[in-house]
Amino acid sequence: MILTIPQSLIIIAVIAIGTFLTRALPFILFPAHKETPAFVRYLGNVIPFAAIAMLVIYCLKNVSLLAAPYGLPEGIAIAFILFIHLWRRNVLLSIGGGTLLYMALVQFVFV
Repeated sequence: MILTIPQSLIIIAVIAIGTFLTRALPFILFPAHKETPAFVRYLGNVIPFAAIAMLVIYCLKNVSLLAAPYGLPEGIAIAFILFIHLWRRNVLLSIGGGTLLYMALVQFVFV
């Protein structure tokens, strides 16, 4: 499908307005001089953990425990991530190290 110039400009304008609104809406709804509602603060505390949990579940959804390698690379990488994070309390180190370990395992060990 080939778009005309006006169609392309309309699409760009709608995307720009949508982006602006998603960035500006929190400041409009919750100005600095007013207290943020308790429910919004609660969501700010729980949503990051829920998002990480959903990402982990999504990444593990196709792992078969009944066929080789029986989820070993994933299990080893998760254990490594937990160990590094509990030891160093550094999110970048734990996620980066776990990713590197997982990629090394699936590329060189569990071929």
